Amino acid sequence: MVRAIYPGSFDPITYGHIDIARRASTLFDELYVVVMENKKKNYTFTVEERVEMVKECLKDIPNIHVDTFSGLLVEYTAQKNIDVVIRGLRAVTDFEYELQMALANKEIRNGVETIFLMTDKNYSFLSSSLVKEVASFGGKISQWVPEFVEIMVRKKYEKHAK
Repeated sequence: MVRAIYPGSFDPITYGHIDIARRASTLFDELYVVVMENKKKNYTFTVEERVEMVKECLKDIPNIHVDTFSGLLVEYTAQKNIDVVIRGLRAVTDFEYELQMALANKEIRNGVETIFLMTDKNYSFLSSSLVKEVASFGGKISQWVPEFVEIMVRKKYEKHAK
């Protein structure tokens, strides 16, 4: 059984993330979509909210497991006996950072391979930051996130506006 992990902050999850998860789920027996928690980052959504959004958006894919983790990614891969890390790439600028991370992960835990999946051209510009910025100004985001996520994003920015 080949297991892979697709880690991210998913703050919030977008159609770009969903596309990568769906495609990766067809390549492996099990795919762990893991909402990572980095204490040094400032998130808009709590880890519980992010997990809720990810679970809702991927609930129709039977071989996906949604989880959360705080720590080194390779620690999680060792705990779950996962040897493949999935990373989505939008542009060349993503590659530089992701290559550094892939090499570091392999150095820390020999045997961990990283597979890069190119994003669908329709999502090559899309990021969670863009979704949040547009939403914060009341702009339309329904073309970038599922309705469930849009509702959660709108609620978050309504609270901030009060």
